Amino acid sequence: MQTIDFERLQLRAGDRFLDVGCGEGRHTIGAYLTADVDAVGVDLCEKDLQTAQERAEGFLDTDNSNKSLTFKVANALELPFEDNSFDKVICSEVLEHIPDYQGVLKEIDRVLKPNGVLAVSVPRAWPEEICWRLSKEYHEVEGGHIRIFNAIQLRRDVERLGWKRYARHWAHALHVPFWWLKCAFWGKDDESKMVQTYHKFLVWDLMKQPWITRTLEKILDPLMGKSVVMYFVRNPQQ
Repeated sequence: MQTIDFERLQLRAGDRFLDVGCGEGRHTIGAYLTADVDAVGVDLCEKDLQTAQERAEGFLDTDNSNKSLTFKVANALELPFEDNSFDKVICSEVLEHIPDYQGVLKEIDRVLKPNGVLAVSVPRAWPEEICWRLSKEYHEVEGGHIRIFNAIQLRRDVERLGWKRYARHWAHALHVPFWWLKCAFWGKDDESKMVQTYHKFLVWDLMKQPWITRTLEKILDPLMGKSVVMYFVRNPQQ
């Protein structure tokens, strides 16, 4: 399940692509499969990176020297890369976990080329607020969400670094009821049956992608998409 739209990101052959907080590698692998790019995913969790590497094994094209796929352990506040070294950088569903998220944005700004493109996604405020109200455990678990983002404020934070938003969309509306159910029944006996049933529906939808649910989600995304996704280029006025 990808949140970032690579067409809006303008991913092109020859790009060097960085996924900050890549987790189990869904976007990093997706970028590698989309174009002939050097795709790099970084994360602090070695277990997630191991899973990402294992998932990537079946997709590697060893005969194509024009593309590569790499995963490595790294702190988003101290990225182990030179200045101006990536054409495209994404940070998807990560900043809500990090106390110094503005420090992460500054590091991303440092490693992005002047003509690069940045994509950032975070949970949308009002569906996220309902999750917080339904369950303290949802946001108090180790590694959980530590803030509810105001998308306007986040946009301003990025634009203060010299970037300009050129596109925005919302994603994963059908996932919102799942998280509301999970939060409402967190730790209760009914949680397993109800949440698992809805999860099976989401997996079925992901694998089959029937037109009716894909159309429904496109209609619902602007209204209740779980994630807000924004795309930025360097502001020529800066």
